[in-house]
Amino acid sequence: MSNFPSLQPAMTVLVTLGDISPVGSASRGTPLAIAAMVDGSVKSEPGFTPAIDAAWVGQGADYIHNDPSGKQMRLNAHAVVKDKSGALVYLSYSGVVDITPEVGLVLGGSPDAKTTAFGNSFIEMKFETGDENLKGLETGVFVGAGRFVAEKGKPIVVEYKISKAIKGN
Repeated sequence: MSNFPSLQPAMTVLVTLGDISPVGSASRGTPLAIAAMVDGSVKSEPGFTPAIDAAWVGQGADYIHNDPSGKQMRLNAHAVVKDKSGALVYLSYSGVVDITPEVGLVLGGSPDAKTTAFGNSFIEMKFETGDENLKGLETGVFVGAGRFVAEKGKPIVVEYKISKAIKGN
């Protein structure tokens, strides 16, 4: 029997990014940028419970600090989504993105930017809700892998495949 947890595919999260405000930081030495999260969705994988099918409410924000090396970004994101049942859910995630040349092209708005592969962005996601049917989201440990979706003439979308840590075999 393994003492390591297994991962259960749980949901896909899509985040549409808006303007990025380069705030800077006079005291930290790692510049702060705030990315507006203007649209998005959270949709369960078939068979995952509690099932959620939710869309962004208003605008969220991702508070991003670049490491001094310039090789990674540290994410700290917050948003509210509304499930089709009407339930509101607060979601937050933190994580690390490796700034590869491909990611740099996307974030820099290069015409040569292409959708990146999964494997350079990892997050831990948390949920909070007052809805009894979705409260199971609050008690799980969720991790995800992300990629940047780049399509000409469209805003950047970040796609996360989220899994729930469960008892190993």
